[in-house]
Amino acid sequence: MTTYRDRAEAGDMLAGRLTDLAGRPDVVVLGLVRGGVLVARVIAERLGVPMDVLVVRKLGVPWAPEVAYGALGPGGVQVLNEMVAGRLSETDRAEVRQREQAELDRRESRYRAGRPPLDLTGKSAVIADDGLATGATARAAVQVARHLGAARVIVAVPVGSREAYEMLAAEADQVVCPETPPDFAAVGAYYDDFHEVSDEEVTEALSATA
Repeated sequence: MTTYRDRAEAGDMLAGRLTDLAGRPDVVVLGLVRGGVLVARVIAERLGVPMDVLVVRKLGVPWAPEVAYGALGPGGVQVLNEMVAGRLSETDRAEVRQREQAELDRRESRYRAGRPPLDLTGKSAVIADDGLATGATARAAVQVARHLGAARVIVAVPVGSREAYEMLAAEADQVVCPETPPDFAAVGAYYDDFHEVSDEEVTEALSATA
């Protein structure tokens, strides 16, 4: 089982598997906040394509936050799983949405810092993250990217659970995930350095690729 030195090494490995996208004017690499941004930075640099940040907030069931009933994205995008959302009261849904919208707005304001709103119309969007556990956030990101106009959505991650990989393979146009160990542990178990990424690291990475 591969262990990555850090997120930069993981991004370098993924870039080597995405060389068919190098230099293409329709391609943009989107880093999922926060750890995915450090992976995305290296992919974008290696491929010679633009990078941006995709802020997605999962809408979790109050009594089981790991279960998503939907997601929020930039520009007022909301994706709902009606089968799950229908089990919640309007009050519960409103409280969760208000909390997650506030955090999405905070992150958008911090990370975009004057950058134009994200517009993926006609783009091939590469959504990069540092790993897949449940895959719920990445799945929400795929749906949000499509709502923002992406013509093709590719998910690129260095490691993930087999269940998450299979779920995303049904959602995205392509999933690049070279490691899907049968006894998948937490994502951090596959890194030597898996420190918590700060807001400052995200903004620095975005500035470096602007």
